[in-house]
Amino acid sequence: MNVAYWQGDLYHLPDQAQTWYLLICTAQGRTIHEAIAPQADINAAWLATQLAKISTPGPETIQVFRPQILGLWQAATQDLAYTVEPTRRTDALKLLLSQRWSNAAVEIQSAPPQPLPDELWGRHWQLGSIAAQDLEIWRDRPIPIREIPLINDPVRVGLSSQQTIPGVVINGDRRAMQLARWLQGVQPFSINYIPTEVDRSGGLVLEAGLSDRWILATFEDAEMATAAAQYPAHCQAAGGLHFLLVQPDDSGITYSGFWLLRQLYTM
Repeated sequence: MNVAYWQGDLYHLPDQAQTWYLLICTAQGRTIHEAIAPQADINAAWLATQLAKISTPGPETIQVFRPQILGLWQAATQDLAYTVEPTRRTDALKLLLSQRWSNAAVEIQSAPPQPLPDELWGRHWQLGSIAAQDLEIWRDRPIPIREIPLINDPVRVGLSSQQTIPGVVINGDRRAMQLARWLQGVQPFSINYIPTEVDRSGGLVLEAGLSDRWILATFEDAEMATAAAQYPAHCQAAGGLHFLLVQPDDSGITYSGFWLLRQLYTM
């Protein structure tokens, strides 16, 4: 049976730099193909040969989360009937890797977060929340840029309709649409709270693309620090779901962008 996509990884084993492991699975976590080889054998031709061995009818797309080997996958599939999609949303693959080896098998080294371009800073921001049952409202509202992936659907995540989903709301004023377009370009994945001084200051970091990090907001306010410190627990209670909303103002009439995000906490 064809599925929308597979997920694949090829990288050395944790603490074994000379031994590489290939794993391809479905979005539901069923293993399609796996192989182990010495590092000396690893190249695009080897990967293409492994892909050619797969007899299971498959999709056109293979999702890859690791930036270090993205080029290798693209080269290996150049003459095959596959398209490589770079994305962090490979929960099934990451779960299999962490179960078979360790959490280290899915860790990605990221650079320090970078500040948003000056011309994109919103007028102000705040923490917010919506009930899971109200998410359908956001599917129907006229929002120019909207991303609510099926994989992040609250029902699929196992949330009750009354569960609160936390999020970040940015009022961008005249820059709202420009900020929303920029965010869409960098591919938001999750928003994490980073304290700089406990109970006094901190910031929100946007994880985007395969390994990019952006400083979404900073604050030096005890009340805000207290609220932000509870944000990770609220996300975890919602199965990792959270949202990012960009709007020109708080009138509740016009919106520029909405993203339903998820941080996987099961690894």
